[in-house]
Amino acid sequence: MRRKSFESLQCPIARSLERVGEWWSILILRDAFLGATRFDQFQKSLDIAPNMLTRRLNALVDAGLLERHRYNERPRRDEYRLTERGRDFRPVLWTLLAWGNRHFAPEGPSVVIVDGESGELADPILVDRRSGRPLTTPAFRTAAGPAANERTRSRHGMVARSTDGAAAVSARRRDATLPDATPAGADGV
Repeated sequence: MRRKSFESLQCPIARSLERVGEWWSILILRDAFLGATRFDQFQKSLDIAPNMLTRRLNALVDAGLLERHRYNERPRRDEYRLTERGRDFRPVLWTLLAWGNRHFAPEGPSVVIVDGESGELADPILVDRRSGRPLTTPAFRTAAGPAANERTRSRHGMVARSTDGAAAVSARRRDATLPDATPAGADGV
């Protein structure tokens, strides 16, 4: 049975999942970032069936995340190297790593991100490149982009209304807890 394709959905998350949403794909990319390039290296690291590994590597090549480089003609053997698109996936992996350590590692982190020079532990966050501010709600939200169709605009309009409402409630709560700066007996107008 063939699974549903997300290719035609106008959502960058769905389209990204079309390329890397299968767990083997993400683990293959993880190993590629750790230096694996050859079929036998991936197979040994992942303990994955050869036919499944072949399918996943082909899919990652077709998606433009890996590229094939022949290193032996007889027998035919290829290396798989990250492309620019593949290298752009590193922050996604690191975010997933940090999220997994935070929520699914009761024994503590088994893999961490460290500063390459100092060796100090890093704690990744998403930051807006323009302002340098952390991407957190309610300061930031998703919105329909210029190429959005009506369905996408509707979905994100719903999110905007929900976020605006949450922000208004949050502001009312914050204002209710602030001390009143109006002197007693002042008009307050």
